[in-house]
Amino acid sequence: MKKVFVFAILFLSALNLQAQVAEPILPHAEQQLENITENNEDLETEDDTYLQEMVQFIKNPVELNYADEDELSQLRMLTPLQVQHFLTYRNLVGKLVDVYELQAVPGWDMGTIQKLRPYINVSIHVPVAAAMKQRLKNGGHSILLRASQVPERSRGYLPDSSLTNFYPGSPQKYMLRYRYQFRNLLQYGIVAEKDAGEQFFKGDQQQGFDFYSAHIFLRKAGLIKALAIGDFTVNLGQGLTQWQSLAFKKSADVMNIKREGEILRPYHAAGEINFHRGLGLTLANKNLQLTLFGSYRNMDANLIADTAQNGDDFISSLQTSGYHRTKSETDDRGIQRQLAFGGNLSYQYKRLHIGVNAVQYRFKLPVKKPADPYNLYALSGNRFGNYSVDYSYTYKNLHLFGEAAATAGFDKAFINGLLISAGSRIDLSLLYRNISRSYQSLYANAFTESTHPSNEKGWYAGISIRPANAWRIDAYADFYTFPWLRYRVDAPAAGSDYLVQLNYKPGKQLEIYTRYRVASKAINTNPGQSATSPVVPQPKKNWRTQINFKVNTAITIRNRTELVWFDKKGVAAEQGFLTYFDFIYKPMLKPFSGSVRLQYFESEGYNSRLYAYENDVLYSFSIPVFYNMGYRYYININYDISKKFGVWLRWAQTVYRDKTYIGSGLDEIRGNKKSEVKLQLMYGF
Repeated sequence: MKKVFVFAILFLSALNLQAQVAEPILPHAEQQLENITENNEDLETEDDTYLQEMVQFIKNPVELNYADEDELSQLRMLTPLQVQHFLTYRNLVGKLVDVYELQAVPGWDMGTIQKLRPYINVSIHVPVAAAMKQRLKNGGHSILLRASQVPERSRGYLPDSSLTNFYPGSPQKYMLRYRYQFRNLLQYGIVAEKDAGEQFFKGDQQQGFDFYSAHIFLRKAGLIKALAIGDFTVNLGQGLTQWQSLAFKKSADVMNIKREGEILRPYHAAGEINFHRGLGLTLANKNLQLTLFGSYRNMDANLIADTAQNGDDFISSLQTSGYHRTKSETDDRGIQRQLAFGGNLSYQYKRLHIGVNAVQYRFKLPVKKPADPYNLYALSGNRFGNYSVDYSYTYKNLHLFGEAAATAGFDKAFINGLLISAGSRIDLSLLYRNISRSYQSLYANAFTESTHPSNEKGWYAGISIRPANAWRIDAYADFYTFPWLRYRVDAPAAGSDYLVQLNYKPGKQLEIYTRYRVASKAINTNPGQSATSPVVPQPKKNWRTQINFKVNTAITIRNRTELVWFDKKGVAAEQGFLTYFDFIYKPMLKPFSGSVRLQYFESEGYNSRLYAYENDVLYSFSIPVFYNMGYRYYININYDISKKFGVWLRWAQTVYRDKTYIGSGLDEIRGNKKSEVKLQLMYGF
């Protein structure tokens, strides 16, 4: 009854608040997110910071006449060359009068301008500096409440005598978020979340929600460029030392290979892993900028206790799931203590940037990985650090950037890149990385093939050609090697990745793209169950075509068809196929909107799996993996009851053919269907 009472109070107290209008994710980012999920299935989809930022840009567009380099980079849609060319243009001709004047900026075409249009503004008024009192009073408050559930009961909710572990909590998942924001100058808020299977106000969760987060973030207050209190993220250099915010890797957006963004960012998502908790401060004066941060937090970890009572307990691995359902998961909760501190000192002179970065970690218990050969150089001990120097320089139509990093043991890592505007219709990108097998870092996210930057050397080259206004060709080639062993790869190995994409967009109504990708990675293979498992390259080919057609201002239809061939001529050959149709209804100035998808897929196994980005409720997205055979559909509905109160409802279901159960272990569902229902309420005042 206690949890019902809490949610009733939240619901009734918010009925008079203001709803916010849902905005879809940018189309160019869908492919990026699909690629990240494919390469790292442990991606925290609960980190919706990116979606929150883009909706906030719609409400408070970037003022192009006053924006600096950092603000333009936060849009994630402009290359460093485009940013520098715009700043040079603005310095020469003065303030813009109309947004379409941007066509005169070198490297800016109509495609770029149309993509940016909802998130930018050309204002000729002089902005008024907001005093602290104004920031505290003139912002907007919002409360978001989200609940979801899989209606089919999995094995973990049906305990029997054969189970020693089960889910003691309810199958519902809840999230509550309160947020206050005044433009991008001040924000604060709290987030609380309970995962399905976790207890709520009872058992191991007497405090209600399993995860709580709070933050205060201030920007542009005199010398203080940024002040973070509570939960925040830190992004340094090119991601070799640390990068906790969302960062894209290889995709058809071949010029998006450089890490760019603010060093400190507020954290207000439900993901439980990739953030710091403490204090961060950035001071800026003319060409110099100094950032310092400190963090102390508990972390989930797998504890190996010393049975001899000699005090030699250690951690075999850090847990990143964020789940605290079963006894084993709750036993791992918060066992490790992490102290992190560091900073950045950077210097900017015209188009030259130089930064020095340092991060130190201290753990309560030492980390000792299992004694497998591929773990020989894995992160270990109870203290370590990363140090680096990063740079960028723009010269005419060339932009150079990079980072040189090292650990306390002088294990080295390098990334160097080059962006070239070869003409009004041709852009080129090059990147080289050389990361030693013994280089290790925590919370790092660089432009590498591996999820974490370690044990990799490689060359990447991309080209973007616009032969006519309606046409665009993007292609890249990536060659890499892994000098040491890896998980399921018992020898040094090499790989390659090629992609070419043709995009046709004759106007605002129609867009078609088709792409072909070939990737080859080596992995242990033993189909005959022999005594050894040789490392064999296994090629994977992928062809996709997608059509987006805007029927009118309210209706958009979409179709995608995709084929996958895995190890086509080898002993582990598999094929996969997926097609879907979307109907999206979003009328202007109307309270109702929605979308429907119908999808069919068939795959001969996990190696030929496919991924597809799905629209969801506001500030949420999903990218399921599809293999075996079946179909899927979902329905999203949004209704703004008033300007102060919005409701979102989602129903999704996957139906498999010739399956009697779905999933494994405690997540096993009897039958051939798996569904999800989600309800979201949002209020603003």
